[in-house]
Amino acid sequence: MSDQQDSVLTNGVPDIEKSSESSSVIGIPLGETKPLVPVAKLQQKEIYCSPLVNGGVVNHPQPESESESDEEDTDSQESVAVEPAVITPSRIPEAPAKLPRSPGQEGPQGDPLSGASVPLKLSDVSLATAEQLWCTSRDQAVKLRMAETGPGSEAPMTIHQMFLKTVKIYGDLPAVASKKEGQWVTLTWREYYQQCRAAAKSFLKLGLERYHGVGILGFNSPEWFISDIGCILAGGFAAGIYTTNSPEACQYVADNCEANVLVVENHKQLLKILQIKEQLPHLKAIVQYKDELQQKLPNLYTWAEFMKLGEEVSDERLDAVVDSQRANQCCTLIYTSGTTGNPKGVMLSHDNITWTSNAVGAMTSLQHGVECVVSYLPLSHVAAQINDMWICMRFAGATYFADPDALKGSLGTTLKEVRPTSFLGVPRVWEKMQEKMKAIGAKSSGMKKRVANWAKSIGLQASYSAMNGENVVPWGFMLANNLVFKKVRWALGLDRCKNCLTGAAPITKETLEYFMSLSLPLYELYGMSESTGPHTISWENNFKIMSCGKVVVGCQTKLDKPDEDGNGEICFWGRHVFMGYLNEPEKTEEALDQEGWLHSGDLGKRDKDNFLFITGRIKELIITAGGENIPPVPIEDAVKAEIAIISNAMLLGDKMKFLSMMLTLKCIVDDNGEPTDELTPEAVAFCHQRGITATKASEIIASKEPAIYKAIQEGIEHVNAKATSNAQRVQKWVILDRDFSISGGELGPTMKLKRGVVVKKFQEKINKIYGMAQE
Repeated sequence: MSDQQDSVLTNGVPDIEKSSESSSVIGIPLGETKPLVPVAKLQQKEIYCSPLVNGGVVNHPQPESESESDEEDTDSQESVAVEPAVITPSRIPEAPAKLPRSPGQEGPQGDPLSGASVPLKLSDVSLATAEQLWCTSRDQAVKLRMAETGPGSEAPMTIHQMFLKTVKIYGDLPAVASKKEGQWVTLTWREYYQQCRAAAKSFLKLGLERYHGVGILGFNSPEWFISDIGCILAGGFAAGIYTTNSPEACQYVADNCEANVLVVENHKQLLKILQIKEQLPHLKAIVQYKDELQQKLPNLYTWAEFMKLGEEVSDERLDAVVDSQRANQCCTLIYTSGTTGNPKGVMLSHDNITWTSNAVGAMTSLQHGVECVVSYLPLSHVAAQINDMWICMRFAGATYFADPDALKGSLGTTLKEVRPTSFLGVPRVWEKMQEKMKAIGAKSSGMKKRVANWAKSIGLQASYSAMNGENVVPWGFMLANNLVFKKVRWALGLDRCKNCLTGAAPITKETLEYFMSLSLPLYELYGMSESTGPHTISWENNFKIMSCGKVVVGCQTKLDKPDEDGNGEICFWGRHVFMGYLNEPEKTEEALDQEGWLHSGDLGKRDKDNFLFITGRIKELIITAGGENIPPVPIEDAVKAEIAIISNAMLLGDKMKFLSMMLTLKCIVDDNGEPTDELTPEAVAFCHQRGITATKASEIIASKEPAIYKAIQEGIEHVNAKATSNAQRVQKWVILDRDFSISGGELGPTMKLKRGVVVKKFQEKINKIYGMAQE
C-alpha cells in the first residue's frame, strides 16, 4: 500500500518453541488447540435487495486500456438486477451454544432488535443529493461510481443496514471475542449490535453532533469496535488515532475532525489528551475503556459509566438519526501517516465501506458465518479496519482480539488458540516469523536440516506449480507435507488459514519464497487509505510472486503515461475510491483528476494475465546527476536478500554522480520496539560463519571488522553485477550505529522508510560519502 496509509508495528513474532525429537522434524512442534464451540442449525432466511437507485449515481468512464474487471470470474459476487433479487447465504451455519458475555455488558432484556426501525429490505434506500464525485466538507455527499450492470452495480447500503442484515441471519453466532482473566469472552452478533446501539445513545447523550468526530485512541478491543460503530450510528465520524502519536499529533487529529468525544484505552493515553484538551474547543467528554480511573475529572467517564449514560435516550431518537443517514455520506475518517506534512483526513462513505467489504469477500469466496480473524494491527489503519471489522461484519465472521503485547511475543499463542481462517500481516511480521524459524532450524541436527531442506525444495516447487496453474504435484510432496509443512502450520496457528495476506509495505522475494517453500504462500494486497484499503488482491490459485494481484471485481486500473516498458502511474476507479480529504480541496484535487480517477503516486505495470506489479513510487525515484531515473526499492531489496546480516538499506544518489547506500545491522528489538545493540541470532550466525565472535553491532562497527565488511562488499558487488546500467551500481556504503525504528522516526507505522527524515537525520554522514562540506 502507498505511504498515505499506516499501521503501527513493533517487532514481534509468534512464539514457536522447540519440540521433542519425536514430535518435530525441524524443531517446530505440532501444537495443540482447543476445539471450536459446536453449533446447531439456524433457520434459513431470505433477504430482499432493492432495484438500483438513480440519485447520486454516475456511470463509470472506460479506461484507455482494457478493463480487467470484464475478464474476472464474478460468479461469487452479489449483483442487483432491475427487479429485487433474493439472496440466500452460501452456507447456513449452525447456531452456537450459549456464549458468555463480557462482564457488565448484559444490557436490557428482551428482543435485541427492538427499536431497530431501519428494515433489512433495501427498497427504501435513497442517496443524498450530490453534484460531484468528490467533496471536502463534512456534511456533503458524493456521486457514486456505479456500474450500469454486473459488479459495481449493487444497491448501496449504509453501515447500519449491513450490520442489521448480518444480525438478522447470524445473530446467535460469535461476533467479537476478547480475553478476560485468561478466558475468551464472546459477544454474539445480537449482543454486539445491542452494545453498539447503547453506545450510540450514550454518544447522543454526551452531545455528539452530526458530522463531528469521535477519536479512538487505544489497542484493538471490543470497546474500540463498539465506539467506532456506535459513533457512526449516532451520526458522527469515527476517527482512529495511532497509539504511538504524540500529544501534539493527537491534538491535530482531534481538532481536524472536530471531535466531541475522545475514547482512550488507559491512563497512559489519557495523559496525552489531558495535555491538549484545552486546545480542543469541540471536546465535550473523554471515555476511558480499560482500567480504573486514577483521577476523577469532570466529563471523564469509565466504560461502564459511559454505556449507562444513554439509557434514557429513546429508540425513536436514535432511529431518527440512523434513518437520516445515506450511503453516499461520510461515516469514517482514516488519517494518513503525515510523512510529508500534517496527516490528511481521508473521508470514507458508508458505500465505500459496505461495497468494498462485499466485493473483496465475494472475490475471495469467503463463507458466511464461518470465517474468523485475529485483530492485532492498529485499527486506525485502513487495512486492519476493513479486514477485522467491516469484512467480518459483511460475512458474519468472528474477530478475536489479541493481547496488547501481541507484537512482543504473545501473538503466536493467540494464533494457536484461535486458528484463524484468514491472517493479515505487514511484511515485517512475516519477516520476523521467517527469522525465528530459520534460527530454530539452524540449531537442528544434521539429519533434521537435510530433511527440512529437502522438504522446502519440494514445497517451493509445488507452490510455483500451483501459482503457474500447472496442477502438478511433485514427487514426495505428501511425505514432505506430513513431515514438515503440517507441523509448521500447526506451530504457527495457521493450519486452518486459507488466506495468509501481506500488504501495507513492500515484501521481499526472499520472504515470499521462504513461505512458498513451506507450502504456505503469502498473498499480496495493494491499495491505500484513499481506496478504502484493497485495490488489487491475490488469493488461492490467483497469485504471482512479487505481484500484488488482480483488481477488485467492479473496479478498474489505468496506467497513466506509460513508458516504453509499460510502466505508468497506477490510477484507481471504483466505488472504493474515497470522497475527498476533509477540509483540504487542494490536496483532494491533487489526488483525484477531473474524471474522478484516483492517482496513487505509485508506478506499476501489468502482465498478460492482468496481474499488477508495483515498480516504484514517483516521489521516491532517484534522478542522478546524469539524468537517469532509478527506483530505489528493488536495489535495496536485492541488497537485503544478498546479505543476511543487513536489516535496513536506503539508497542515496538524487542529483549526485553516483549511488551510495546506508545500511543497518540486524539487532534484537526490546519490548518497547527499540532496537538494541545485540545482534539477532541470524546476524550472530552470519558472523560465526566468517570466524567472528561478535555479538553486538558496536563491536563490528567500531573496528570495521574486516571479515564482515568484506562480506558486505562482496554482497554489494553481486547486486551490482545484475544492474541494468553502470548508473545503477552502488559505489559506496556506510553502516549506521543503530537500526531504523518507528520511535527513531526513520520508519513509518507500516515500517516503510521515511526517506526525507532519514536524509535529514544523517545529513552529516551523507555529506562525508559525497565529500561535500556542511552548510
